[in-house]
Amino acid sequence: MATVGDRIKKVREAKGWTQEKLADESKVSRGFLSEVEKRGKNISLDLLLRIANALGASVAYLATGEGEQLGERKPVVIPLELSQAAEELRLSYPETLDLLDAYNSVVARRSNRSKGTMSVKDWKELHAAVKSVIRRVYG
Repeated sequence: MATVGDRIKKVREAKGWTQEKLADESKVSRGFLSEVEKRGKNISLDLLLRIANALGASVAYLATGEGEQLGERKPVVIPLELSQAAEELRLSYPETLDLLDAYNSVVARRSNRSKGTMSVKDWKELHAAVKSVIRRVYG
């Protein structure tokens, strides 16, 4: 059974990238990336989001093997409310994409609930919650 590391390696190699190139693009250490690919080391959502964005792959595909494959990624549509929240929070474009990916990952896990429309306030609260979790995990 393929692991997250196997799928990262598959997409990375399909792009013709070395581990060093992916590490540079995703701001992850090459040693950690090697551990994930070769030994199945666990990876946090934050790092998986960075790797997925660098590779142009979906988090869902890297995490589960399901969903969009390399080269089939749909154009990113940032909801107006998220755009407004990102501007007010002074988020960079990659940070905005990370927040959108985090939202989509949570919604994917709760498939019995509809997505609904998030307000600017909802996006700000999600951003605060994600930051809080990252602070607790990484100190």
